Amino acid sequence: MKKILKQLFFLSLLVTVFASCEKDENKVYYEGGTAPALSASVSGPLVLTIAERNNPAITFNWTNPDYKFTTGLSSHDVFYTLQFDTTGSNFTNPNIGEVSISNDLAKTFTVGELNTRILGMGLLEDIPHNMEIRLKASLVNNTGILYSNVIAITITPFLDVVWPVPTNLYITGSATPASWQCACGEPELLSQKFTKVSSSKFELTIALSADNSYLFIPVYGSWAAKYGYTGGNNANNVNGDDFKPNGGDMKAPGVSRNYKITVDFKSGKFKVDPA
Repeated sequence: MKKILKQLFFLSLLVTVFASCEKDENKVYYEGGTAPALSASVSGPLVLTIAERNNPAITFNWTNPDYKFTTGLSSHDVFYTLQFDTTGSNFTNPNIGEVSISNDLAKTFTVGELNTRILGMGLLEDIPHNMEIRLKASLVNNTGILYSNVIAITITPFLDVVWPVPTNLYITGSATPASWQCACGEPELLSQKFTKVSSSKFELTIALSADNSYLFIPVYGSWAAKYGYTGGNNANNVNGDDFKPNGGDMKAPGVSRNYKITVDFKSGKFKVDPA
């Protein structure tokens, strides 16, 4: 009996060792990959224009990083991210531009898409910007990260606006101190004239009377052009809303006081904040 138990013990030990060895042999290990090679269809400066916004601007191509495991080449999905940054920031800019692509080995940007990407980084329009672009490749859960070479290119974005930006902007209406288009001259109108604070944005601090109406006009004394609410008269959100050319009258907030009004032609929106 003792001899039989001893034989069973060694048999059990042999099975355990064999299973352990078999388990070790079946483990799959990541062995690395090759950094993707990135290329672009355009090498010279890119000057983007609104007239060509729907046309192709640039195409990026890259090679497969060929991720390898002990079982051979990986069949897993590869995730790609094109990264845009200004020259010298070394891709550490908090406003870095990123575009995610799954599996594909190319990406074409239209003029409008590229313009939106550059302006989305907080860069100014109509100014050349020295940019650097690289590709980040990774497997699931952001593992096995590999970076491509860096491509340098100068890109000049255009002012992308919802509505054309006027030279000047005024406010008029029963909610304003001068009411509807008074007969006063330019010196008296300075209190109703907006200040242009950027290429597409105007600001004005003014007293508004509660629940009365107003409009924005580019030429004081003329109704040939005006900007108002996109819906019916006085149906807007009094704290801010969308506007359009030849829109409806806009309603002032329910409390008479000073307000800071911001009109942004890039977004087609206005804001009304207590001042």
